[in-house]
Amino acid sequence: MEIIRYAELKPRPWSNGGGVTRELARFPESAAGRAAAADDAWDWRVSIAEVARAGAFSRFAGMERVLTVVEGELLLLTVDGAEHPLEKYRPFRFSGDADAAGALPTGDVRDLNVITRTGAFKGYTSIIELSKKRAHPVFAGQFGILMQGQATVSVGDTADPAPQPLGRYDAVVGSDSDTPEILGRGFLAVVSIDPAEPAGEGTG
Repeated sequence: MEIIRYAELKPRPWSNGGGVTRELARFPESAAGRAAAADDAWDWRVSIAEVARAGAFSRFAGMERVLTVVEGELLLLTVDGAEHPLEKYRPFRFSGDADAAGALPTGDVRDLNVITRTGAFKGYTSIIELSKKRAHPVFAGQFGILMQGQATVSVGDTADPAPQPLGRYDAVVGSDSDTPEILGRGFLAVVSIDPAEPAGEGTG
């Protein structure tokens, strides 16, 4: 069972000084680790950003983004001239090629970013409410990220089934063989990274 501890992630300041980003995971990783790979040398990335000042967002050419406000009340996102008020826990999808900028009418925000290379992968974010009575499984290709509340994670069919506590924004890496299960009270972001369907192989 793999847990990515948010408190251990190194903050990377934005070039425009408007905030910092902590990277949870990327694919592929560089030989020296996830933080050393060049910004354009990956096919997907999951990160959490602290936005402290209004300003332009970085472009990610050939990518698609799913942005979710996870702390704070409102991010006013402008994408190619159109304004989109993004409230907490409401994922919003847009092109990484777009001209995007954010304003903070109610103060600083923190957001969860899922960025995938168009044509290679597709990213999804869902916000669910946890239960103390029914554990939520995290399967291969998924990350379960504790947004708020108290929760533990465990794998039932192992020699060491002791539940591990999760801190805020800790991420559980999913698995199909020894599927981790999260139990608690609060809100969980479930990020799914799926291979994109080859062109011409749609479902209908």
